[in-house]
Amino acid sequence: MDTNLIVTLLTIAVVLLSVVIIALLAAVTLVIIKVNSIAKNVDAITHNISSATNWLNPARVFAEAVKAFRKK
Repeated sequence: MDTNLIVTLLTIAVVLLSVVIIALLAAVTLVIIKVNSIAKNVDAITHNISSATNWLNPARVFAEAVKAFRKK
Protein backbone atom coordinates (compact mmCIF):
# COMPACT_ATOMS: atom_id res chain seq x y z
CA MET A 1 0.00 0.00 0.00
CA ASP A 2 0.96 3.54 -0.55
CA THR A 3 2.10 5.44 2.55
CA ASN A 4 -0.10 8.43 1.71
CA LEU A 5 -3.17 6.19 1.59
CA ILE A 6 -2.39 4.73 5.03
CA VAL A 7 -1.86 8.20 6.53
CA THR A 8 -5.12 9.42 4.97
CA LEU A 9 -7.10 6.46 6.29
CA LEU A 10 -5.60 6.83 9.77
CA THR A 11 -6.40 10.55 9.73
CA ILE A 12 -10.00 9.82 8.78
CA ALA A 13 -10.24 7.23 11.56
CA VAL A 14 -8.86 9.68 14.15
CA VAL A 15 -11.27 12.40 13.04
CA LEU A 16 -14.24 10.03 13.19
CA LEU A 17 -13.26 8.78 16.63
CA SER A 18 -12.82 12.36 17.85
CA VAL A 19 -16.30 13.25 16.62
CA VAL A 20 -17.75 10.18 18.33
CA ILE A 21 -16.00 11.03 21.61
CA ILE A 22 -17.24 14.63 21.50
CA ALA A 23 -20.79 13.43 20.76
CA LEU A 24 -20.64 10.99 23.68
CA LEU A 25 -19.37 13.69 26.04
CA ALA A 26 -22.20 15.99 24.96
CA ALA A 27 -24.75 13.20 25.49
CA VAL A 28 -23.39 12.40 28.94
CA THR A 29 -23.48 16.10 29.87
CA LEU A 30 -27.12 16.38 28.76
CA VAL A 31 -28.05 13.27 30.75
CA ILE A 32 -26.36 14.64 33.87
CA ILE A 33 -28.21 17.95 33.47
CA LYS A 34 -31.54 16.11 33.12
CA VAL A 35 -30.81 13.93 36.17
CA ASN A 36 -29.94 17.05 38.18
CA SER A 37 -33.24 18.64 37.14
CA ILE A 38 -35.17 15.52 38.13
CA ALA A 39 -33.33 15.40 41.47
CA LYS A 40 -34.31 19.03 42.19
CA ASN A 41 -37.95 18.22 41.40
CA VAL A 42 -37.85 15.16 43.66
CA ASP A 43 -36.33 17.28 46.43
CA ALA A 44 -39.13 19.85 46.11
CA ILE A 45 -41.78 17.11 46.11
CA THR A 46 -40.34 15.43 49.20
CA HIS A 47 -40.22 18.80 50.97
CA ASN A 48 -43.88 19.41 50.11
CA ILE A 49 -44.86 15.93 51.27
CA SER A 50 -42.99 16.33 54.54
CA SER A 51 -44.68 19.70 55.12
CA ALA A 52 -48.10 18.18 54.42
CA THR A 53 -47.34 15.21 56.64
CA ASN A 54 -46.24 17.54 59.43
CA TRP A 55 -49.39 19.62 59.15
CA LEU A 56 -51.68 16.57 58.94
CA ASN A 57 -50.25 15.13 62.14
CA PRO A 58 -53.34 14.30 64.29
CA ALA A 59 -51.97 16.14 67.32
CA ARG A 60 -51.40 19.27 65.27
CA VAL A 61 -54.81 19.07 63.59
CA PHE A 62 -56.56 18.83 66.96
CA ALA A 63 -54.40 21.62 68.41
CA GLU A 64 -55.29 23.91 65.51
CA ALA A 65 -58.98 23.03 65.87
CA VAL A 66 -58.86 23.81 69.56
CA LYS A 67 -57.16 27.15 68.83
CA ALA A 68 -59.81 27.98 66.25
CA PHE A 69 -62.65 27.36 68.69
CA ARG A 70 -60.96 29.18 71.59
CA LYS A 71 -60.59 32.40 69.59
CA LYS A 72 -64.36 32.98 69.78
